[in-house]
Amino acid sequence: MKIAPNTVVTLTYELYIGEPEESEEEETFEIAEVVGEDDPMVFLHSKSGLPEAFEENLNGLSVGDEFNFWLEPEAGYGDYDPEATMVLPIDMFKDPDGNEIVEMLEIGNVLPFTNEEGNQINGQLIEISDTEITVDFNHPLAGKAMHFEGKVTGVREATTSELEHGHVHGEGGVIH
Repeated sequence: MKIAPNTVVTLTYELYIGEPEESEEEETFEIAEVVGEDDPMVFLHSKSGLPEAFEENLNGLSVGDEFNFWLEPEAGYGDYDPEATMVLPIDMFKDPDGNEIVEMLEIGNVLPFTNEEGNQINGQLIEISDTEITVDFNHPLAGKAMHFEGKVTGVREATTSELEHGHVHGEGGVIH
């Protein structure tokens, strides 16, 4: 079976951040994430929320096939948007009793927020003062060229229930 829309895909990979023209100089890359044999990535093709270009590069591959491709920022998570940062009052980061939630307030922490439409979005704390916190709502890989190397370890048809729910069920997915 080959990877196509509405298949459940299992794979392992390494993700490097860098520039395609510097691919011979591996020391210029930073390994951002490794998904290995003990903890593979499992997703429902075309309903995963992953960049469309990522899934397109996997189309037609079968179990055992290896892949090696680059995604430029515009095909991945877009360019970094300096306007996607907000300065929020530190009072927003207090518990119901008015105490600061100190363990949350560290530069680099990623916290869930809710936007005006009620959608949950993640923001990274990038600056903290006595009165306010600057939060970056860009995806951590925005503005980055990504190099994926990996191997397909499983492909199967999605079940009717998985297609209705929009996610994988069972091992590697949601159990409900």
